[in-house]
Amino acid sequence: MNRIPPSEIVNQKGERLDFSYHPGAPNQETLVVLGHGVTGNKDRPLLVELANQLARNGIHALRFSFSGNGNSGGSFAESTITKEVGDLGSILDALPGWRVGYTGHSMGAAVGVLRASTDTRIRFLVSLAGMAHTHAFAQREFSSVPPGTGCMWDKPECPLSQAYMDDMARIGSVQEAAKKVRVPWLFLHGLTDDVVPPQDSQDLYSVAAEPKQLIELPEADHVFSDAHASSMANSVVEWVQKLQS
Repeated sequence: MNRIPPSEIVNQKGERLDFSYHPGAPNQETLVVLGHGVTGNKDRPLLVELANQLARNGIHALRFSFSGNGNSGGSFAESTITKEVGDLGSILDALPGWRVGYTGHSMGAAVGVLRASTDTRIRFLVSLAGMAHTHAFAQREFSSVPPGTGCMWDKPECPLSQAYMDDMARIGSVQEAAKKVRVPWLFLHGLTDDVVPPQDSQDLYSVAAEPKQLIELPEADHVFSDAHASSMANSVVEWVQKLQS
């Protein structure tokens, strides 16, 4: 096997999805797609660390930015979980023949739950500080921010849209979708996470089908800062390797 991803991937709206490919072993059929959280992009240090660790261990990795984020096409103001579920589908469309697993961070993990609940092309799932309760998150973080004029966490490049808030409310929680996921699933969450509560991972783990595993890192924060990124990456690599043994 000697396939590589295409040189360009676009979503259903024709917006280019920026990605970086980390090649693994030539005979390896597994490729792990990495998706980021809200206001993030493919170059978040934890995703770079994980992609590098996977590749060093012979496992192909592809990290990408959802439309409207990073160097991908589209407008951030149009970014919603529902649109990002579609973006992930476009990534999967571009990877025929691979044994694809998806790893999502934070809101990107919620995207993965919704996609994996209906798309059998995702063969295994990893949730890093994964968001379960979307409406609660949006209310907790942005209820005092006026949509259309305010920004997420005072980042001018990340305007808060009414479409985003409405989508988060409509979804409410991905817990029901989690019950429909029928692939191996790994959860990792830092216990000092002050953005997405560890309870979110615990709630999803409680309804997930076997095989599943929950790893809680006592001192890790939401983005697995400092040495915690390496610990997280090692845990994911070890788990993916066990799936192939």
